[in-house]
Amino acid sequence: MEEIIMNLIMYSGEARSYAMEAMQAAKDGKIDEARELLEKATAQLTEAHHSQTKLIQGEAAGNKTEVSLLLVHAQDHLMTTITLKDIAAEIIDIREQLLNK
Repeated sequence: MEEIIMNLIMYSGEARSYAMEAMQAAKDGKIDEARELLEKATAQLTEAHHSQTKLIQGEAAGNKTEVSLLLVHAQDHLMTTITLKDIAAEIIDIREQLLNK
């Protein structure tokens, strides 16, 4: 259980870092690099979702998951990172439009 939770935190953290780097690259006018970094963020979030799916499948199979503060933190980290990645994608699009004017 702890390993799954730590994977959620780790992959979400990596995705968050890539999303932040992507926004900085866009700010610097490096749109292609920003999109590549956003793809890396997406890949990390996919891994985080795999960990989350293991928890969900276990619960669906009748293995109750103990809700701990660490699990709540991991879920919060995942959800805020997903939101950040979505916002980063929008910022990159806007920055690209501004550069092409």
